[in-house]
Amino acid sequence: MMIRKLPRNIEGRDWAVGDLHGCFAQLRRLLNIIAFNPARDRLLSVGDLVDRGPDSPLVTEWLAQPWFHAVRGNHEQMALDAVHNPQQDRERHLRNGGRWLDELTVSERAACVAALERLPLALEVEVEGGKMGIVHADCPGNDWDALTARLEADAVSERDLEVLRWARERVLNGGGGHVAGVDLLLAGHTPQERAVLYDNVMHLDTGAVYGGKLTLFCLNDLVEVSLPASFEQLAQFQLH
Repeated sequence: MMIRKLPRNIEGRDWAVGDLHGCFAQLRRLLNIIAFNPARDRLLSVGDLVDRGPDSPLVTEWLAQPWFHAVRGNHEQMALDAVHNPQQDRERHLRNGGRWLDELTVSERAACVAALERLPLALEVEVEGGKMGIVHADCPGNDWDALTARLEADAVSERDLEVLRWARERVLNGGGGHVAGVDLLLAGHTPQERAVLYDNVMHLDTGAVYGGKLTLFCLNDLVEVSLPASFEQLAQFQLH
């Protein structure tokens, strides 16, 4: 499944989280702060759940939760490439914080790979009066409906994959045009000091694993909540 469409949550709140990179302990603290209720709330991720951070092996456990929905980021793809084509891709994953994958047992690694392979490239969420999209980096061609059609037909191009997983131009240029067909698009991938809205694209990667902060964004009332890095992370970040 290349796109997953979620119906409107009429019982609770939907929250989106920026790039985690293994900072799941920080995420737990943040969910406690907002009084997240797994019985009625949902947590949506822009991807890059793993690599560099301390708790990457917990990704399988988190993805097993029925209230947690994520897209596949470039780091999930690097992990999968390292497993399926180790001679060519394992070293790249190791250079980008992927040693945790080698340290899993055979059964743990198999379960993790299966969970990552199930991740779609995009999420579409029905909200009151419209819909929101979630991708890791950006929407190819600024046309959500066209992208959705290609994803549903399993007909995405290499260019589509490049933009979905790796594009940074919108952030670096301070804009890139309105994305048609969706009220708001949520993305990550490029760390920033704070969540920023360019056009109708909200960028949520605030560099948690680099000593920044982890950011949640509520799809219901558009509230942003952030948690600074731990003192240990912050000290390490300042030293370097």
